[in-house]
Amino acid sequence: MNFGGIDDKELSSFESSRVLMLPVAYEGTVSYGTGTGDGAMAIIDASRNMELYDDETDSEVYRIGIHTLEKFKPRPTPEKMMSDLYDLTKELVDTGKFVCMIGGEHSVSGPVIKAHAERYHDLSVLQIDAHADLRDTYDDTPHSHASIMARVVKDLRIPAVQVGIRSVSAEEIRLIDTGIPTKIFWARDIVGRTDWIDEAIAGLTDSVYLTIDIDGLDPSIVPTTGTPEPGGLGWYETLTLIRKLAESKKVVGMDLVEYSYVPTFDAPAFLCAKLIYKSLAYIFREDTPKVSSSAGPA
Repeated sequence: MNFGGIDDKELSSFESSRVLMLPVAYEGTVSYGTGTGDGAMAIIDASRNMELYDDETDSEVYRIGIHTLEKFKPRPTPEKMMSDLYDLTKELVDTGKFVCMIGGEHSVSGPVIKAHAERYHDLSVLQIDAHADLRDTYDDTPHSHASIMARVVKDLRIPAVQVGIRSVSAEEIRLIDTGIPTKIFWARDIVGRTDWIDEAIAGLTDSVYLTIDIDGLDPSIVPTTGTPEPGGLGWYETLTLIRKLAESKKVVGMDLVEYSYVPTFDAPAFLCAKLIYKSLAYIFREDTPKVSSSAGPA
C-alpha cells in the first residue's frame, strides 16, 4: 500500500524515490486514548484518495518519487523499540533521501531526530504540539510520548521551537526555567494569527527537522488523537507556518504522529495525509515542475 496510491514503479521504488515514507506502528507508552498504533497505516490508506496535484504550489510532488517502506512493528520494550528504530533510521538518513516518519505515538520521533542530528550537525527542531513533552520520565520510562522533547533539548542539546503548546506540568516549567535550548510559542498567544511565524522561524538553525504532533491542531478538526487539548492551531495557520519554514530553511526530515485510528471516521486520517503531502509540496517546491502557467501564485 503506497502513500498517495502511487502505482508507477518509477515513482515509487526505493532506488528512484527522493522521499521515504516510514510507517511506525507503536503505542507502547500511551497514557490516555489508544489507537495510535494503527494510525500510520490508516493515514497511508487515506492518502490513496487524495488528489496528487497541489493547487497552491501548482505541482505534483509525488513525481520526485515517494517510496513507502514496510511497517515498522512494535518491539517488546520501549528501550528496544527506540534502539531498533534508531538503527533503521540512521541507515535511511545515510542514503541522502528525505525520511518522513508516520507514527505512532510521539516517543518514536526521538530516535529519528537523533539519526538526523548525526548527519546534520546544525540541526534544530520545529515542534507543532499541544504538549511541551519535556518530562524527564513518565510512567517510569524516559522513552515516553511525554518525554520526547526532553530527549531532544535536554539530552541531545538540539535547539527547538515549540509551537501551539497549551498543556504543561510544573516539572516542565521548572526545566524550561533552567535555560534549556527551546523557545515556546504558547497557543493562547498565537492562535488565529500569523504575525508570530517569522519570529518562530528566526529561532531555528538552517537545517530543521519538523515534528508534527497532530494534537497541535484544534480537536474540532482532529478529534481522534491520544491526548486532545482544546484551543489548538487551525488548518490554514498551520500551512502558513510550514510554507514559510520551507521557504526560509532547509527542512531535512519530518514526522507526523499521534493520530489515533477510529474505524468509520476517516476525515482526520485524510487531514493527516493531506498535511504530509502539502508539507512535501512546500519542501520540494523548487524541485517539482509546475503544471500550469495559469495557476495562482504559490
